[in-house]
Amino acid sequence: MSQIKIIGETSEYEGEALKQLQRAASLPSMVAAAGFSDLHPGKGYPIGAAFFSTNMIYPYLLGNDVGCGISLFATTLKKAKFKLEKAFKHLNGLAEPWDGNTNAWLLKFGIIDTTGLRTGLGTIGSGNHFAELQVVEEILNPAYCESAGIRKDNLYLLVHSGSRHHGELLLRAHINKYKDAGLQIGTPEATAYVNQHATLYHWAQANRALIAERLLDQLNAVPALVTDVPHNFVQSTTIGSQLGWLHRKGAAPANTGVVPIPGSRGTLTYLVLPVAKDEYLHSIQHGAGRKWSRADCEDRLKNRYTAESLTRTEIGSRVICEDKQLLYEEAPMAYKNIERGIEAIQQEGLATVVATLRPVLTYKVRR
Repeated sequence: MSQIKIIGETSEYEGEALKQLQRAASLPSMVAAAGFSDLHPGKGYPIGAAFFSTNMIYPYLLGNDVGCGISLFATTLKKAKFKLEKAFKHLNGLAEPWDGNTNAWLLKFGIIDTTGLRTGLGTIGSGNHFAELQVVEEILNPAYCESAGIRKDNLYLLVHSGSRHHGELLLRAHINKYKDAGLQIGTPEATAYVNQHATLYHWAQANRALIAERLLDQLNAVPALVTDVPHNFVQSTTIGSQLGWLHRKGAAPANTGVVPIPGSRGTLTYLVLPVAKDEYLHSIQHGAGRKWSRADCEDRLKNRYTAESLTRTEIGSRVICEDKQLLYEEAPMAYKNIERGIEAIQQEGLATVVATLRPVLTYKVRR
């Protein structure tokens, strides 16, 4: 088995998540694995972890949402003039197809051949994906925030989405042929996967940018990208002195600049400057991590909360979600304590917090 590094004590994590982490660490050519505070069970392998292999890549380990990540945008909306209830009633249409020039939009993100890639562009999707307007709660590093344009009088937009059904199609094609087996680097099959993966990585970036444009256009505002941080991808890289393949499955890169780490729609988002450490595979946590499975959420909450009550949070924000089941599945109570997670990465010297942001309006889905 390869080297495993986990933040904190193993007793803090679900047994199934730890078993999945060990299973991944035992894969052929796997050199190291790292688990973060948001570690929780996934489909076969855990979410909230990073894995480093040599000679092999593992599409099944990476999962179906290639390129999934978070983009943070500054907006031209002013906090003092923003009308929350008006925006809550007005925003819609982000599940419908975009009627713009998809070819031209994808070309801006380096995608030349758009065959089969036009559907779904500019849509959020379901699950834990969202677009969320936020305000700055606290600035802890004034010098950095000034240089990055993070100011208390503006609204910011956080978009979490990925490659939509295109990533699912890529994974299905792999499973149908290879099941959960890896691909040997240098083979035509591995090369083909890496190339398709790269296309979907950029598609997901394009998708988040278009979601921001579509949402803010309804509010007569425009976005300006602050940072784009992918969470699900594989890349060739060097850890220590060893060249290999780094798989991030629900983990943020710690070597590409500032990272937004959201907790849930009812908690703060932490904007951190990470520190890349070899033992943690140049990665940090990407969120709070699930505390409950999706299947358990409604049964746990329905006797205490109506679906309508979950469209308002304890911090005063609103939630646009016309899917009752999704309201329960993504309730703030279903997630781990984000403050503990942030404290853990700071104690490990993996990040410093430069600012916190507070959700104002979370968009999930309109029917």
